[in-house]
Amino acid sequence: MQPLADRIRPVTLDDFYGQQHLVGEQGIVRKNISRGFIPSFLLWGPPGVGKTTLAGIIAHLLDRPYYTLSAVDSGVKQLREIIEKADKSRVLDHGSPLLFIDEIHRFSKSQQDSLLNAVEKGKITLIGATTENPSFEVISPLLSRMQVYRMNPLSEKELTEIIDRALKTDPYLSKLKIRYVDYTSLIKFGGGDARRTLNLLEQVAHQANDGSNEVQFTEDIIRETARVNPMNYDKKGEQHYDMISAFIKSVRGGDPDAAIYWLARMLNGGEDPVFIARRLIILASEDIGLANPNALLLANNCFQAVHHIGMPEARIPLAQTTIYLATSPKSNSAYTAINKAMAKVKNSESHIVPLHLRNAPTKLMRDMDYGKEYKYPHNYPGHFTRQSYLPEEIKGTQFYQPQNNQAEKRIQEQLNKWWNHPNQSKKDGKTTREP
Repeated sequence: MQPLADRIRPVTLDDFYGQQHLVGEQGIVRKNISRGFIPSFLLWGPPGVGKTTLAGIIAHLLDRPYYTLSAVDSGVKQLREIIEKADKSRVLDHGSPLLFIDEIHRFSKSQQDSLLNAVEKGKITLIGATTENPSFEVISPLLSRMQVYRMNPLSEKELTEIIDRALKTDPYLSKLKIRYVDYTSLIKFGGGDARRTLNLLEQVAHQANDGSNEVQFTEDIIRETARVNPMNYDKKGEQHYDMISAFIKSVRGGDPDAAIYWLARMLNGGEDPVFIARRLIILASEDIGLANPNALLLANNCFQAVHHIGMPEARIPLAQTTIYLATSPKSNSAYTAINKAMAKVKNSESHIVPLHLRNAPTKLMRDMDYGKEYKYPHNYPGHFTRQSYLPEEIKGTQFYQPQNNQAEKRIQEQLNKWWNHPNQSKKDGKTTREP
């Protein structure tokens, strides 16, 4: 039997749930359909929000030849064949045939390249569907020829309305005597995906029906039927990047509760704990750095612990390190310093190493003054003496600037003592120090 999600698939915009910014009275898609004009476009959004359904509705309303492909099982040959077929089916003054490509982000660069000419010359109107950020997954030449329409996750109210419509209109479900429906559990275990939610609804209906046609959709039977992780998390998709971003920003912002929440979301969704531990090491240097050098030590130890013990116990050192980093004083001075130095190296000529800093392992090198006039710091009081360590052309340039925290205040005091930082001057618009 045809799946429930297909049996009750909407065929008009009025039956379509969600995405009012696209299909509402002022929505761009509805306006374009009323004008009989549809440009090539991408539908970008999470699974189960109606991308395939909306493409089908557009084709139905425009009454144009309509072709579909799945990027999962189609190659360049199949793509070219269907483009040629679509071009031959084109009716003059009736608009280009529509080609819908599901999961277009799975197409390789060469496959996406093969679409350019057809889109450019109007052989087809391309509708692509993707769960991934098209900025990263769709080649720029193709992206520049298409509109991008963002599709939002369905709200609990919209999913409830979809469930109710299925119960009232589906030939099988409408015959049942529904005594109770736990909408919250259906939506939770459906993960916000309308297709999954409807399929779960149908599975529960069959399992709960004892032959009397009286059915109760309780949490227990929904949970037993689903047997899946209720948290909607795609560890290879956009949510992978969104959640690690939220996690890092929470730690950086000093909110341990939010950081622990996002950590739990990722772990519960099956995220690789080693990936999280690796990001904690980066964070410890980038955002805490010299304000608390122990942060890097703890993060590195956490990484080793996660390697050794694995899940589920790895959640404990991950939580400990997350809280420690979130509550630690912050400094990005090391991160800023290396970025400044890298920019300096990239945007200026390569300066030679001063002679006094060069290694002189041979007599010839020593005769050429390699290493001459180098002052060995340990031969001086306090194991320090002033000398220039930068090329002459950028002598005195300051890349590292201590920030206002207890640890770096001590560093600043030491630098003041060594290099007389209070006497900094501005040279050529850049902060400098006199050696």
